[in-house]
Amino acid sequence: MTTIAILWIMLAALSVAGVAYQCASAIAVWRTLGTAEAVALDPAPAVTLLKPLHGLEPQLAANLGGFVAQDYAGAQQIVFGVSDADDAALAAVATLRAVHPGVDIATIVDDERHGSNAKVSNLVNMIGAAKHDVLVITDSDIAVCTDYLTRVVAALALPGVGAVTCLYHGRGDAGGWSRLAAQGISYGFLPSVVMGLRLGLAEPCMGSTIALTRETLDAIGGFAAFADILADDHAIGVAVRVPGLHVAVPAFTVAHGCVEASLSALIAHETRWNVTIRRLDPWGYLGHGLVNPLPFALAAAAIHPAAWPLIAATVVARSAVAVAVDRITRTRPGPYWWLPARDILTFGLFIAGFLVQSVDWRGSRLRVARDGSITDKANADA
Repeated sequence: MTTIAILWIMLAALSVAGVAYQCASAIAVWRTLGTAEAVALDPAPAVTLLKPLHGLEPQLAANLGGFVAQDYAGAQQIVFGVSDADDAALAAVATLRAVHPGVDIATIVDDERHGSNAKVSNLVNMIGAAKHDVLVITDSDIAVCTDYLTRVVAALALPGVGAVTCLYHGRGDAGGWSRLAAQGISYGFLPSVVMGLRLGLAEPCMGSTIALTRETLDAIGGFAAFADILADDHAIGVAVRVPGLHVAVPAFTVAHGCVEASLSALIAHETRWNVTIRRLDPWGYLGHGLVNPLPFALAAAAIHPAAWPLIAATVVARSAVAVAVDRITRTRPGPYWWLPARDILTFGLFIAGFLVQSVDWRGSRLRVARDGSITDKANADA
């Protein structure tokens, strides 16, 4: 058997395995998400929402407004934090205060820096203003339904649970490139996490939501313990699990607003994401790249036309995933005919994740270590 024949068999086998995985992912999404109704605690504990902000994102006011409009029975406080008094995000907070004067809102403006991670530094400065013992931290680009807080707090109250995180689907907020980015989240990232949960291979803790008690936060060292870690959400999840607690993942999604206005912004964002994941979970990262069947089907078809049916099978399987996600989340981030281009881009950025050692984040060039810790490359090279 020639080398070309062996290569063709390998590519075809990877494509078949990827198609099978994608079909299983579609089924997993149907069976996992949207299967449980919100159950309110009685009495509902008081909650402080921590929202670190940086800049005026396209849908920031609407995103923040969703947290104010929660149908939650307990007391709520929202703490917003920025590091710059001129941060444009403060305008959205001011609007929110004006529209909802009765809501308990605190705004922290503090430029003191704690470590290399700007978001965590912000949280270190904000935590002192939190009034309540149940803390819910969410990124500024997250949008939620009115029963979000009820669901999250109920999950946190379950026995053995130390924290709660939320799955998320993508939503393009800044034009075509942001919609393409949203497709990567909805049709790539989300199904892979659902499959990991179903197979017992994933233990996610994501910036979309981290809910925990003040007691748990203090026990893992507070936010300051994660000040030099890029994937602070992942690290918090690891720390919570050390004493045997569980990070719960309720069966619903929140929306992640993608704001990439250009291809270069999309590449920079997803490359940072890929490098971080590869550093933290190299085998999982490799596996995720190998179950993307389209590149392998195309390569096999380029060698021998007998593989052309694999391309059709790939398109059908990926379409099944997209339809499942869109039906469950009641969204459609982009046209389905974009999917092949999205999958090729995903594979290219997967390869880039092996080649890049430092990433751009909020104007800084950061070097990512094997443990996920970060250092400013400019300072490190000085």
